[in-house]
Order: sequence, then structure tokens, then C-alpha cells
Amino acid sequence: MGRPLFGIFPTPSAADFDEILRLVKLADELGLDLVGVQDHPYQRRFLDTFSLLPVLLAETERIVAFPDVANLPLRGAAMLAKAAASIDVMFPGRFVLGIGAGGFLEAVAAMGGPQLTPGQAVDAFEEAIPVIRALWSGQRGLRVPGVHHHLAGVHSGPVPTTELEIWTGAGGPRMLELTGRLCDGWVPSSAYLPPERLTESMRAIDRAAREAGRSPSDIRRIYNVAGTIRPGPAEGLLVGDGDHWQRQLVSLSEQGIDGFLLVLGDDAETQVRRFAEVADAVRAVVT
Repeated sequence: MGRPLFGIFPTPSAADFDEILRLVKLADELGLDLVGVQDHPYQRRFLDTFSLLPVLLAETERIVAFPDVANLPLRGAAMLAKAAASIDVMFPGRFVLGIGAGGFLEAVAAMGGPQLTPGQAVDAFEEAIPVIRALWSGQRGLRVPGVHHHLAGVHSGPVPTTELEIWTGAGGPRMLELTGRLCDGWVPSSAYLPPERLTESMRAIDRAAREAGRSPSDIRRIYNVAGTIRPGPAEGLLVGDGDHWQRQLVSLSEQGIDGFLLVLGDDAETQVRRFAEVADAVRAVVT
């Protein structure tokens, strides 16, 4: 895995496009590694994630962008594969495909997407992974069976210039098993999965990876963290000064977390600058 990865998680508010672009360019200049953008197409205040990500890449030099995570039911496996490969061709090595099963299924249906139960959404996710990987293969006449996602003789292309990774935001037992068995990365959020529950979830991923003949170390673990970096005494897990953040993130790294994305809120520019300082300190210890 190399050094731990650090990045930012801005809210894709349409009213804040200029600010989002400014913050991502700042993160790039400060040496942060990643920008993750949530994908909720039914949220009327949000920009479309797959329209925003290429703009962010075009305006930066090195940062890697990914949907954190793409809404599979509304996007569809084949079109996600096409979009990911296209972005990788335009910006080689600077894109990762993050996918989720679709957490707000009623909102998906309200936007015209499939009316899925939670179980069906997980079934669809399992079918989507081989469809996506097949469409990155460069092969012709692809046929992949499936109820929710399938291929029936299509030719693949464009072929990605790099070996694209698939990361997932997963919480339930079946999704954790699929992450360990089929995916290249896992992106939980502290708002939904607090640190005290990380170890249990990572064990489930590791177990599934071993049962599939994979090494658990092949699966990245990137944690979306919400908190505030500010002077003064610590108040809880991720509220405190840079030293407090460094200790907390080093501890999480020792538990197996490979990277961290800071969820941006108030005073975002100051937080990005402070987080870059924390990142340098954590890298020095962990690496």
C-alpha cells in the first residue's frame, strides 16, 4: 500500500461550485492525495458527481478523484464502467471507481430508478462487479449473465490506461463479504461506522478475502472522518489540535486504516490547511 493516503470530502453543492474548485486546487497544491465526492443524484441541491469530477481533475495536477460512492441503481453497471474508463483515458492514473449499492432506495425509485429491496440492491451490486471488469477488458462479444446487470454481446471500450480499482462503501454483512471477495478498497464513514466498530468490520472483510484466496492487504481501507482541527484541549475523538489528530490517526493506521478523507464543513480552507499539516505528521510516523 505504501504511505497512508489523505484527502478531502467536499459537499457537491451547486451553489458552492467555485468554492469546491478552490478547495480541491488547494488540496492538490498542499500535497493531499484524494478528493472524494458523494453521489446522490436525487438531491436537488447537488451537482452531478460524474460531471463535477472531470472538471476537478482538469483543474488540478496530481490529486486522485473518486465518487464516494457512486449510486449504482441510478447509474447502472455498464455506464459506470464506460464513464470510469473514459475518465481514466483522459486523466491516466487519477481516478478510482467507488460504488455503493444505493442507500436511499425510496429516493432512487422517486427519480425513476428500480424499486429494489435492500437484499435486491446487494444482489445487483454483486452482479455489477463482473460486468464492470468485463467492460474494462478490451474484449469483444461480451456476455455476462445477471438479473439486474448483464451483457449480451457488447464490445468493450475504451480500455482504461491503468488498472482501475473498485472501492465500495459497505456496512452490512453481505456487502462486507463482497468487499473482501470482489473489491479493491473499502470507504466507510465515521458518521455511520465509528472507530470502535471498525475492527469488527475489517475482520469480516479479511475473512472473506482469505476465503476467496486473496490477501487482505490487497484491499485499501479509506476512512471518511468528520471533526474539527483547532487549538485548545481535545473534545472527543476528532476534535482538538493537530497533535491530538495525529495521535488519533496514527492509532487508526495501526488498526489497519490506509487513508483518511476529511469531511469539509465550516471554515473549510483553514481545515484543509491544518489537515495537510496533520497528514505530513502522520506520514512521518506511519511510513
